[in-house]
Amino acid sequence: MKSTSLACVALGLVSLSPFGSLAAAEAIDFQADLAFAELPDSITLGACSGVAVNSEGNVYLFHRGKQPIICIDPKGRFIRSWGDDLVGSAHGLRIDSDDNVWVTDIGNHQVLKFTATGKLLLALGKAGTAGDAIDQFNKPTDVAFGADGEIYVTDGYGNNRVMNFTPNGGFLAQWGEAGNGPGQFNLPHTVVVDRQGRILVGDRENDRIQVFESSGKLVAVWPGFAPFGLAYDHKGQLFVADGRANKVLQVDDSGKVVRSWGQQGTAPGEYQLPHMLAADAVGNLYVGEIKGERFQKLIRK
Repeated sequence: MKSTSLACVALGLVSLSPFGSLAAAEAIDFQADLAFAELPDSITLGACSGVAVNSEGNVYLFHRGKQPIICIDPKGRFIRSWGDDLVGSAHGLRIDSDDNVWVTDIGNHQVLKFTATGKLLLALGKAGTAGDAIDQFNKPTDVAFGADGEIYVTDGYGNNRVMNFTPNGGFLAQWGEAGNGPGQFNLPHTVVVDRQGRILVGDRENDRIQVFESSGKLVAVWPGFAPFGLAYDHKGQLFVADGRANKVLQVDDSGKVVRSWGQQGTAPGEYQLPHMLAADAVGNLYVGEIKGERFQKLIRK
């Protein structure tokens, strides 16, 4: 086995209360993890594009290399990997409330749903064919889930839209078009659903998050950073991977940047294009880097 050593400097952050409002002066410390993932010699990480954590604390990594979907346990020990025969080019990875693994494949223009052990359950989109019909994608970037299991997909690189599906993949609605006006997109790159059921879309090249009701009605625009990845922690605190600034941001529930850390570099706590990120049940963060071809784990004290 070879050990991928990932670390971060200690940080002081402010958290949100369980009800989503900013709790003043609550310090959150992170400490270095010097042995995050132990991978078999047969797996060499490529660009690390997606990461998520399931209910058992297992971490799923998505990268652009052999065996693109990797599962490790909470201590970083390798469990399984799969995907060579199904994934064209890795992008986003999310885990739903039933611990199913969803990935967005920008190579094959599909959204794929797997069991936790890698059995394919559902494929949305036409494999290898880009398009703008309701059963097609053009390099879809991310997926998120509503309270009733409904699916939201950012169909990002080609179509600049958000698509809404039933839990079984039936088309419900779509919104958005190319542009920089309200409700328009220039590469919708990431999507999450908050505790109010609002849809937060990282409008990457417009350097903003746009917030929508589930119907697609625009309710807020939060400018000022490049949201490559979005993730909530267990307290409802929003974190942003800003791939352009090579930083991870803490953003409050009004869209204000509360803290930021990191810079371009290869040392622990530095980044080379942080792409997407995730939090586990106790608030540890996991950040995937494209140019750095690594994941970093930030352990919350």
